[in-house]
Amino acid sequence: MTIGILFVCTANLCRSPTAEGVFRSLATKAGLAEAFEIDSAGTGASHVGQPPTPAAIDVAAARGYDISGIRARQITGEDIERFDYVLGMTRGHLAEMRWLAPRDLADKPQLLMNYAPPLGILDIPDPFGGTTDDYERAIGMIESATRGLLARLTPQVKRAI
Repeated sequence: MTIGILFVCTANLCRSPTAEGVFRSLATKAGLAEAFEIDSAGTGASHVGQPPTPAAIDVAAARGYDISGIRARQITGEDIERFDYVLGMTRGHLAEMRWLAPRDLADKPQLLMNYAPPLGILDIPDPFGGTTDDYERAIGMIESATRGLLARLTPQVKRAI
């Protein structure tokens, strides 16, 4: 059994590739990497094929995550059908994904922050064009939520092994 997880932001340059890299690293460290298909995408097509921003790569690398090989792509309706978890960074992404989703799957996309401890935060702010502190804040929220996601999925994965 493989669980498909797709992280989604605006351009697939900052938050979603960071979430992909963080979750992949956490799953690998837990010995569960083979149980997951992990990917990321953006709601827009303007940066398709580009790597994450240099700031996103640097902040992730400083915390031990390599996201340099990820390339931006745009989410499709087929992605929503194929992946088990389709997780947006903001309510705006959620609305776009639900519009894109086949009718019977409109409720499938969720917010990544649903898996974080109750912080009272729904949206991970976009650090694009911001300071290193903005990227640090975003990755901190992403780490919290992806740890929560892995903790939620680990029992299911271990039952299937």
